[in-house]
Amino acid sequence: PVDPGQTCVTLLRSILYPETLSKSNVLFFSQAASLADHFKGYFVNYLFNNYKPALKRDIGNKEESDDEDHRDDMDLENDVKYTIPKDLRSRRISRGLVSKTVHIFSRRSQKTYRKRYWQRYSHLVNTFVWPFFCLSSFTQSNQIRYYGNASNGLSNSIMGPIWSCTETTKKFRDEYCNKWVFPEWIPSEKDWRCISNSNAEKYLPQEMVSPAFTCSREGIKEHAPLHRMKRFEGLPPDPKRWDMMFYTGGPVWAMDWCPTPDGAPANQYAAIYSHKDLDHQHRINKLYTEPGLIQIWNLGQLQYNTSPPSPPGLAYGIAQDKGFVWNLKWCPGGAWELPTTNRKAPHMPRLGLLAASSSDGHISIYSLPHPDAVLARGKPTATGEPAPRQLAVITLKRGSFKANHDEKATQVLSMDWLPVKPHNILAAGFYDGTVVLWDLSSRSALQRVRDPDRSHTLFPYHCFMAHDNGARALSFCHASRDLMVTAGDDRMVKMWDLRRTWEPCQSFKRFLSTEAAWPLHWAGVFVSQESTYGTFGQHGLNYFDSGYLGFKPLFLVPRKGTMWSLSISDWLNTAVTSDSLGDVIMVLLPNLFNNPCYLKRSIDRRFVSTLFDRQKTPKMSTLETATKYYLHYHDMDMTTFKNVQNRAPWKHMQASEVKGGLDLDLMPLASINKIRMNPNLCAQSWVLSGGQAGLVRAHCLSAMNSSHINKMVQDSQAQFNAMFMQNTADSQGDASAVRHTTEKL
Repeated sequence: PVDPGQTCVTLLRSILYPETLSKSNVLFFSQAASLADHFKGYFVNYLFNNYKPALKRDIGNKEESDDEDHRDDMDLENDVKYTIPKDLRSRRISRGLVSKTVHIFSRRSQKTYRKRYWQRYSHLVNTFVWPFFCLSSFTQSNQIRYYGNASNGLSNSIMGPIWSCTETTKKFRDEYCNKWVFPEWIPSEKDWRCISNSNAEKYLPQEMVSPAFTCSREGIKEHAPLHRMKRFEGLPPDPKRWDMMFYTGGPVWAMDWCPTPDGAPANQYAAIYSHKDLDHQHRINKLYTEPGLIQIWNLGQLQYNTSPPSPPGLAYGIAQDKGFVWNLKWCPGGAWELPTTNRKAPHMPRLGLLAASSSDGHISIYSLPHPDAVLARGKPTATGEPAPRQLAVITLKRGSFKANHDEKATQVLSMDWLPVKPHNILAAGFYDGTVVLWDLSSRSALQRVRDPDRSHTLFPYHCFMAHDNGARALSFCHASRDLMVTAGDDRMVKMWDLRRTWEPCQSFKRFLSTEAAWPLHWAGVFVSQESTYGTFGQHGLNYFDSGYLGFKPLFLVPRKGTMWSLSISDWLNTAVTSDSLGDVIMVLLPNLFNNPCYLKRSIDRRFVSTLFDRQKTPKMSTLETATKYYLHYHDMDMTTFKNVQNRAPWKHMQASEVKGGLDLDLMPLASINKIRMNPNLCAQSWVLSGGQAGLVRAHCLSAMNSSHINKMVQDSQAQFNAMFMQNTADSQGDASAVRHTTEKL
């Protein structure tokens, strides 16, 4: 740990005694001695502008000095040149930041006033030097420079931060993510039962056939016929671009990937929830219940560098009567185990822990087994889709065990699971603006209650009023369990320290927000916005600094429609967004420790993955639109970015970002409501997106592959095989939760 006060003292001494500077001791956080010149210039400029009379008086009132030294000291202002140093001009640093920068020549005569200079102005350390040091410690002069182009056609200056983030993410996951959590929540046959054939249909989506669609891929000249898919049907992957598609039966509004350990040879699963039909609407200001189905889809063993071996398929569905599900969130780590793990009956190998917030105002956590274990012990319904009914291992409620306040409860609009170990905190934002926190590991009799049906209810340990209206978005900071960002319907974005929630650390007033994400590597948050209160063309994806560096907000992606969803990949330092117009945009994030004013031509970092043909249609319901029209997907070639600025999809994205009309009264059939990037190392380049049509697509951003990722994946696979696969092969008896943790971890 670095003492800020000692750092400031060292910095000020370096300014006063420049001959003592060296590359090894110029600053604790600096990697180049030239940075000290920047500090010296800014600091002395600040002194002369604010304390020039006092400084001149101190120098002029010296009692004893040589005539030559005294004359040199009196002419100090003549030795000050208000010019921009050449080293700053060569680095293209903004002139606004370095205007009137002072360059003082190192002269022997200056030693006569340094003592007084230090004694009189050392109090400015805390008011000026330290905040400026925080701002400038990551300037361009202090960063690794990349030259040339990468194999995917992009500049190495763009790909360099991505490679650094990949290594940092791996180190972070190894140190701050648990390998095994909640060993008491193991799936059991007693908690699972298959519903009867007569009752299965009421839980399933009602749309039996998907809207007609076709797909055109850049660089592939082929006839694109119209397709229609049956409910729960999937198409095989494209042999050249590897993208896949399946139909869920209704508009998709909740989706999340299942996390797996690094290097695990695992199938990739996604939890999805959809509306009953295309025109189904819900109210968020009151509680209600209805039957529904949480779908668990198996996308096979997705790899970042190979085509999927099989088409996607529905693994099983979870029937529940708790109402519409707005949010799905898997436990970020430590909940997955090998499907070949032997467990004593009635226990089954665990796939993961899934939290689902429903319209009854509660959050249910399910312990899900691997599909093979479910199918081996249950029977599918007559329609061919397994729809078992599962008892939640625990239900999260507001209030207390003596005062549930169910009559005053509201719906859950946002939810997040603590991404760092021990993964024991789950937070939710409600319609009334309240943020509620539960400690899943609590054993307090005041918080954990056993219900008559053998289930458990957990009450929160902390609540606070975050917004005047609904808490629409919520996200934990990946680097600290005490920091959180929330965005509400009061148009406020707030950053909180959970140890002092009586006031936010930072707050910004912008447009209505739809989602928020706090990435691992940067000291700020990304927020996607609606188009309702936004100036036309001035809303989309924004980055807000947390206040530590003091940067202004950065506008990354302009959109003319509502941006419904965003997702951040810490592995690739990349953001993907989806909007109401049906466009999926990928953004390669810059080094956000640099001031955004240094970022030039941010459009060069944006790429469109999927877009739709937009034709003006008369006002009609979504079902009527699906009957009379079809969807036409246009996919950009994501295997390379070479010559990207001359390619048709990129030009179309550039031309249509803020131009054209928009009817706010219509819910377009092409709208993409949810998008998620895969959080697992072996499949980090896969993106899942679903929308109003009920069609879910999986794309591979194969152009993001690099030798850094290849080596990291190979090392992780070798480490996983050495730790787990050999132990599984040598295991003779059944495993239990305790044995699993002690033997393998």
